[in-house]
Amino acid sequence: MQLIEERLRSLMLQSLSGDAAAYRIFLDELTTHLRSYLRRRLGGLPEEVEDLLQELLLAVHNKRHTYGPKQPLTPWVQAIARYKLVDLLRRRSRRDVLTDPLEEDDQVFATANDATEAQYDVAKLLRGLPDRQRLPILYVKIEGASVTDTAIRTGMSESAVKVGVHRGLKALAERIRSIQ
Repeated sequence: MQLIEERLRSLMLQSLSGDAAAYRIFLDELTTHLRSYLRRRLGGLPEEVEDLLQELLLAVHNKRHTYGPKQPLTPWVQAIARYKLVDLLRRRSRRDVLTDPLEEDDQVFATANDATEAQYDVAKLLRGLPDRQRLPILYVKIEGASVTDTAIRTGMSESAVKVGVHRGLKALAERIRSIQ
């Protein structure tokens, strides 16, 4: 599974750099994995598989700019696939589906561990913060740098770094509460 992740991630990165041939290969290989995933999830709705597959591929295409090059590809694709399945369930009655399409243990093409998914979620939350809050949290809390080193790196005062961490963590906590 790790080989699949590495191959698809490599193709995605090449495509983000403008390699159209790599993007075509990426989409072709991703299609195979997504089709298999959807067939397992939508056993009671075989007519929906190809339509949802096209929706998924379009979503991947439209959201490819949101993929972080340093992040694993698996959780990113998995999130898109799950959202599309939820959308389908909202459109159709749940009684039409023979299998549970939202089982946690069924992955698209690789098993992403909890730490990887958490890392992706944290990175996504941090992107929503202004630099004066995001960078101090990134350097001090995630990378483990000192307040002094962070102040030098960011050009902020040590007090501003401490305030940035405090306000940023408070903003993140509020966002997380609003999601739940």
